Amino acid sequence: MTLLDDFHAALAAASGELPRPELLAEGLARACADVLPVDGAGISLLIADRRMPLGASDPASAEAERLQFTVGEGPCLSAHAAGTPVVADEAALLARWPGYHDALVTRTPIRGVISLPLRDASRGIGALDLYVSPPRAVTSLTLSDALTVSSEVSTCLQIQDQLMRYRDDGPSWSDAPTAGRRSAVWQAVGVLRSALGIGAPASMALLRARAYADDSTLDDLAARVLSGEVTAEELALDPDTIR
Repeated sequence: MTLLDDFHAALAAASGELPRPELLAEGLARACADVLPVDGAGISLLIADRRMPLGASDPASAEAERLQFTVGEGPCLSAHAAGTPVVADEAALLARWPGYHDALVTRTPIRGVISLPLRDASRGIGALDLYVSPPRAVTSLTLSDALTVSSEVSTCLQIQDQLMRYRDDGPSWSDAPTAGRRSAVWQAVGVLRSALGIGAPASMALLRARAYADDSTLDDLAARVLSGEVTAEELALDPDTIR
């Protein structure tokens, strides 16, 4: 069997446990982790400059994505911006994205990241992140195998996107559970903009600073803002959000 044969077999097995169409990305992430010499995988899209996680193979991979979004830096963002793969061991993570490195090593066992841009026919649509933990290293994976699988992931997402266009009951990517949780961040930004009369970038900066101070993630903090546990006025006045 070829690598792609193994990938589709793993995807079929994962799809049996994840039958709903909006869970396709989680199945794809599990298949990636099954057939490649990595410890986890995650898939995200960037829609109108908004990062939307679609699925991860395991909790540590999901947390790695949330941390990257929270600090606003990391291999996935760089891979998407440049349109080229990014391979980073722990030394590279520390040198290029120290904020992400510190959060990652504190909260997960992950010590290496391979980020590959996902593309449709004409543009970048997101990224596939592959994660490794010791004793495995980023050098365990050949870039050609990673690119083969990432290309197939892009194809699978595009096929489902096309199918969704012609089905009234078809899910949108926002129906994925992880995407739904991320939408709370944009709602929290709206709350701050309305309450404080500031723009979206300043609102996001307040949220990021408070998440950093609380050793939290933007997703978790946003839920607290929407529940009223953390108020806009508190964020604006909290000295811990100034760093």
